[in-house]
Amino acid sequence: MDSHAVNPNNRLPAEITENLNPALPLRPYQRQALLRLTERLSTLPAQPAQWLFHMATGSGKTLIMAGAMLHLYRLGYRRFLFFVNSSNIIEKTRGNFLNSHSAKYLFAPQLFIGNRRIRIHAGETFRDAEDEDISIIFTTIQGLHSRLNSPRENSLHDGDFERQKTVFLSDEAHHINAETKKGRLSREESRALLSWEQSVNRIFRAHPRNVLLEFTATADLSHPAIRDKYRDKIVFDYSLARFRRDGYSKEVKVLQSDLPPFERALQALLLSLYRQKLFERHRLHIKPVVLLKSKNITDSRRFFTDFSHRLRNLGREEMAAIETAARGTVVGRALDFFRRRYPGPEELIDELRTEFEPAKCISVDSRNDSEEKQLLINSLEEPDNPYRLVFAVDKLNEGWDVLNLFDIVRLYDTRGNSPAGQPVKTTLSEAQLIGR
Repeated sequence: MDSHAVNPNNRLPAEITENLNPALPLRPYQRQALLRLTERLSTLPAQPAQWLFHMATGSGKTLIMAGAMLHLYRLGYRRFLFFVNSSNIIEKTRGNFLNSHSAKYLFAPQLFIGNRRIRIHAGETFRDAEDEDISIIFTTIQGLHSRLNSPRENSLHDGDFERQKTVFLSDEAHHINAETKKGRLSREESRALLSWEQSVNRIFRAHPRNVLLEFTATADLSHPAIRDKYRDKIVFDYSLARFRRDGYSKEVKVLQSDLPPFERALQALLLSLYRQKLFERHRLHIKPVVLLKSKNITDSRRFFTDFSHRLRNLGREEMAAIETAARGTVVGRALDFFRRRYPGPEELIDELRTEFEPAKCISVDSRNDSEEKQLLINSLEEPDNPYRLVFAVDKLNEGWDVLNLFDIVRLYDTRGNSPAGQPVKTTLSEAQLIGR
């Protein structure tokens, strides 16, 4: 099946085109994805329907999700359950759906469908919303499983999904395929993940008109069982290669370095400052962000402290070592640029200290990061957001759609656990870092 074979003369329904944020115009591939969905929805089967959007990270899956909700509303659906593996993604998505003051808000200032003004109501259950509202619940997969299997008063339970049809919106959907690919999981992983997937499947199949829309960039379609599961369920397949070919992705380049972690990070700071100056030369107000990625939380916290101390005490010797290692590279071109701009290395060092001072650094390694920190990390493009250096482990691998991230530095040796000293193969989670 060619997932791009959509009649270009088809028009999207008015409930989609008139109710999405006009500041976020649909790209051609997003229009095609929504057209494909409307075609599928025109002939709904008499049983729960499950479809997948397999699309590159950064391609705007959440905007497609919003368009799908608007069309499903016109088809009579009022209840939407959004679930994902990470609480960080929950906060970002809540803002995109509910905060009309956000630059990433998905909808028009007022929503009208069928001459009726509608509201979006977010709550812990569907029972608090008015009958004609778009009623949406945001939850993690783990939280959903817990609520369903330990029901309390005024909480979700299986009966909520038996009486009325519901749309399930699964973001980073590869996380609910535990049962399908259980042969690759440890016994402990299988026990936990199978229970989550079974809970989702149970409520999804509770009503014959339920719809499950899955969104992911990494469905692992090379796995035979996954490929067979989605053989007739892929609504739209838009790969990273096509995303790049169409000109929507940054051009990704890999720079290898044998330098120690601090010096490796310093190279990235020089490139980031170089980009900033080039943007300013072209009158572009862009703050390039750097991500420093450690192997574990302990290493990340240790490096955060060490980095601040080393940058504060940075001297000519460290800069000379960087200059020697950078000859013939893009870092060398950046240093050539700075030599023409500054009379000596001290002025460059002062600017590095200013641009990457502790007040402009943020660590997001804890699972208990505050909601305020989660909102800050998801709004790095905003003019009043000061942060440009992010320290993390794995928390930002999924659902982090920040367009001004330009540099990612691995602070660990990727050959450490591989045979014959070969680089460790990129994992599904690391693949998510590409393409933003």
